[in-house]
Amino acid sequence: MSQDTSRHSGNRKLINLAVIVLCSIALVLVIAPSIWIVLQVIIRALPHFSWSVITQNGVGLGGGLKNEIVGTATITTGVMVVAGSIGILSGIYLSQFAKGRTAVILRSSSEVLAGIPSIVIGYIGYTALVVGLHWGFSLGAGLLTLSAMVVPYIAKTTEVALRQVPTAYIEGAEALGFKPTRILTRISLKTALPGIATGLIVALAISIGETAPLLYTAGYSQNLPKLALTHSPLGYLTYAVWTFYNQPTVAAQRLSFDAAMLLVIFVLALIAISRLIVAFTQRHSEAKR
Repeated sequence: MSQDTSRHSGNRKLINLAVIVLCSIALVLVIAPSIWIVLQVIIRALPHFSWSVITQNGVGLGGGLKNEIVGTATITTGVMVVAGSIGILSGIYLSQFAKGRTAVILRSSSEVLAGIPSIVIGYIGYTALVVGLHWGFSLGAGLLTLSAMVVPYIAKTTEVALRQVPTAYIEGAEALGFKPTRILTRISLKTALPGIATGLIVALAISIGETAPLLYTAGYSQNLPKLALTHSPLGYLTYAVWTFYNQPTVAAQRLSFDAAMLLVIFVLALIAISRLIVAFTQRHSEAKR
């Protein structure tokens, strides 16, 4: 019996070691290309980077990226408000109120929308908003198109986060006589806040890196963005990365790498913010227990 036990123990150790090695290799295969790309962008951008890139507009492709930075920040803020509100409310509805066939239809529709290529969503936004509603290339068209693209991600993460709230919390609140709305706002949402915040930040990171939908809907302008929702084309960093790199001048190509580095900084900042939010909410929840 002892020999069988030792043999099984040895087999388990070998299996655990093999799994650890395979997971480590998979992790390296995922992380290594990302690190290589980021390092290549920084190596090419940093030696020629100056503060004028942030403070000046790109007049003649030899200035800076001020209008693209402000445009990206404006679009990101708008997506956070529009897509965040719709996505979080949709996730709450799917997790708390949707039942039967209605829930199946809504979840299936959300999954289909999440699987549509971004360039197709951009073309739909162009035909419906830019041409159909005569908005022209504008902030409103780009904002709504990007929001429609990332709403499914926010809704799904919100639904999953709410479903992972321990049943004991809800049952305890019901036993104390809490109403369903009070349970949702005081118990479920507070407990699920780290997951909801993470999903929202990931969706914003996805929207920051999109180019095709904005080419169809927001157009491009070298001027600072206006607050008008229609007939107001604006610049954004992904356009600079995509377009300036193919220009014949060295100054334009350098601006392309500068824009790519700024995008990386934007995404890293969003990830850092999400980690801070998760850490703060978890610490706050533990302190309340």
